Amino acid sequence: MGTAEERPGPERGEARTAGEEFEIRIKGRVGEAFRTAFAELAVTVNPPETILHGAGLDQAALYGILDRIQALGLELVEVRRLPGGRGGANGPGSARRT
Repeated sequence: MGTAEERPGPERGEARTAGEEFEIRIKGRVGEAFRTAFAELAVTVNPPETILHGAGLDQAALYGILDRIQALGLELVEVRRLPGGRGGANGPGSARRT
């Protein structure tokens, strides 16, 4: 068993997932101001949800987006890693529902 520096921790293991594609679902429809706040993402309104799609996101970018969603008072429905990425600790297609 190695030292903590030799073993990949959450920061190291998760950081290797750079380049992943994610789909983030928000409850409700959003306006133009919202689209501006998430300019780096493709935004699709599909009532009763708004779907954000991000390609090439690393963990830091994903957490930053989630922080913005929370700061704007939006209700997060789902975050899903889309198949076809490099796969992280949980593999492609892993999802988190709230």
